[in-house]
Formats: sequence, structure tokens, C-alpha cells
Amino acid sequence: MTNVAVLSSAEAVTLAAEFATAFARDAADRDARRILPVAEVDRLSGSGLLAITVPARHGGADLPVETVVEVFRLLSTGDPNIGQIPQSHFVYVNQLRLRGTEGQQKLLFGEVLTGRRFGNAQSEANTRHVRDIKTTLTAEAPGRWRLNGRKFYATGALLAHRIPVLAHLGPDGPLHVAWVSRHAEGVEVIDDWNALGQRTTASGSVVLRDVAVPDDLITPFALTFEEPQTYGAFAQVLHAAIDAGIARAALHDAAWFVREKSRPYPDANVDRAADDPLVVHAFGEVELAVRGSEALLAEAARAIDRANADLTAQSAAAASLAVAAARAATTHAALEASSRLFEVAGTRSASATHHLDRHWRNARTHTLHDPAAWKLQHLGRWAVDGTPPPNHGQV
Repeated sequence: MTNVAVLSSAEAVTLAAEFATAFARDAADRDARRILPVAEVDRLSGSGLLAITVPARHGGADLPVETVVEVFRLLSTGDPNIGQIPQSHFVYVNQLRLRGTEGQQKLLFGEVLTGRRFGNAQSEANTRHVRDIKTTLTAEAPGRWRLNGRKFYATGALLAHRIPVLAHLGPDGPLHVAWVSRHAEGVEVIDDWNALGQRTTASGSVVLRDVAVPDDLITPFALTFEEPQTYGAFAQVLHAAIDAGIARAALHDAAWFVREKSRPYPDANVDRAADDPLVVHAFGEVELAVRGSEALLAEAARAIDRANADLTAQSAAAASLAVAAARAATTHAALEASSRLFEVAGTRSASATHHLDRHWRNARTHTLHDPAAWKLQHLGRWAVDGTPPPNHGQV
């Protein structure tokens, strides 16, 4: 297969903006009819955007986190479903970068450079909490394992070429990642995602029945958190970028509706709803929240880049705290913009014809991914006592 283009930061951001404009045209229709964005995701793969974090020594663009975050934010202004689908792809490219052997990196980065995509099979239902994993790799013979388990919320798996699966090595062993083919024998991906928002992320279930996995397609996972790391901060900042994109899109559509569709309230004594001082004030408040979240998002990305350049316990903690602030702010901005949209746009905006409710449904669904209240807890503990955030993958 031919390798995709190796993009510069400027090229990546320009492409993302172009895709955002194109994807926005049919985003409402895809949401309403739950049409999975198969062609759109293929366009992303073919453009080289999904390969921008492959290390330079393996032939990749090796672009900074600051660029990756802006790409995600832009894509999510067009369609946050498309923004969310490759989130796990980038996270596991990062996992491979941190824990893959030279041979594993050569093989799997090589796949990414030809436009192939990684999904994820990480979370499980019916366990005590999100980090409680039951899926297991069981030894079959020297160098050979069998993988069994069931995953849900496996965003990207349905449209992936390869699915990284989080599993214990042995019944009580440490967590590892098994890199299985999407179409391997024993792998079943079920399109059973049925949420009120983010309806076209294909975040269904993955069932694994005696899937054969060789040693050379297994990488350690638990070791990542035994030393300073930005793995969790990177995963979290991409989620923040998705929420920032939702917020900006909601504000954009609200402004369009007020200019083009809304009638002014009689007491305002204006000819256009867009000139009502109460409407303008509300837009100012939401714009402030969205701008603030975008600024914190950009700073969080730069904090991760700084930590990656000089990784210590202190720099990793600083990155995690910056990301916690961005996640709390983008959660607020996305919910605020998508809810107040109707307040400023008026009764007509509630018509199902306009599909404006999708912004709130997307925001409400995606912001549940990790509780914003815990981000504030970590920030508060740091502010009060200088307590660093925990060293795990959710902060």
C-alpha cells in the first residue's frame, strides 16, 4: 500500500478546517438518520491526518500535541462524532510509541502510515468501575495467547482495521494491550450504540472469543503508570478538544439562527433579534465561556508538549492539571453554549426541522465521559495543599 502524505502543522490545521466545513454540511442529517460517517473517516485516513503523530524516525510527521489538539477541535466543530471516532486511534498510537518494541513499532506505525486505523476495546460493562477490567489473555503455548472478554463503548472499533484490546496477561497479571485485527477469527464488533447524543460514533460492543494473539502483538500497559507520564493527559486533552468543538459549533449555529430566523421580542423595540440587547449580552457571556475554554485547551496542549520535552514528576503533574482545567472549562462551555442556544434563538429554534438539539445532545453525552467534578477536585487539592493529581490514565 502507498503511504499517506506526511503533513506539516500548518497543512494539518488547514486540512482539518477544510474537512470541518465539508463534514458540517451533512452532520445534522447523519445525526437524524444515524448514518455512520464511513466515507468521511476514510477521507481522514487518506489525507494523512490520522498519521500526524507517528514518530519521525519511523517516517511520520511527529507533530506536536498543540497541533493535534487543534485538529481535533476543528474537526469537532464540523461534526463531533467524526472528531471522537479517531480519539482512541491517537491514544493507542501514543501507547505504541511509549511501550512498543522496535519491531512492533515498525509494523504498526507502518500500518498507520498507509492510512490504516486503530479502534479501541477498553471499557467494560458490569464491573465495579471504569478501571476494573476482566478481559484476559490466557497462555496457550510458548509465545501464544488466547484472548477472551466483552467490551463496550468501543468507539472506532467498527471502522477500524486493528483493535487494541486492554486485557490482563493471565488471570491476575498486569494489564497489557493486545493488537488484534478487526476481522480476526473470534472478533465480533456489534453496532449496538444507542445514546441520545454522539449517535454516529459507532461506539458499540466488542466480543472476543478465543482470539489468537502472538507475543509480538502484545504491549505492556500497566508499566506506563509506574513512572511520570503524559499518556493520560494526552487522552484527556483530545476529549476536551471535542467538547470545545461542540461549544463553538453551537455558538455558531445560534448566531446564524438569530440573524436569519428569529423574530425580535416586542419590548426590545428593535427590527432584528440580533439587535436585542439581552440577546447580545447572552451571546457575550457564552462567547466568553467558549473563548476561555479554547484558551485553556491550547495551554493544556502546550503543557503536554513541554512535559514531553523534559518529563519529570513535576512537569507531568503540571500537564495533568492544565488538562484538568481544560476539561472542566470545555465541559461547561459545551453545555452552556448548546443549552443557551435556545434561550437566545427563541421558540422557533426548538423545531425539530432545524436539528439544533443535536448540539446539546452531543455535549451532554460526550461530557459524561469523565466527570468534570473530579477535574475540579484535583485542581482544588493542588490549590489547597499542593497535592499532585493521581498518576493514571484519566487525568
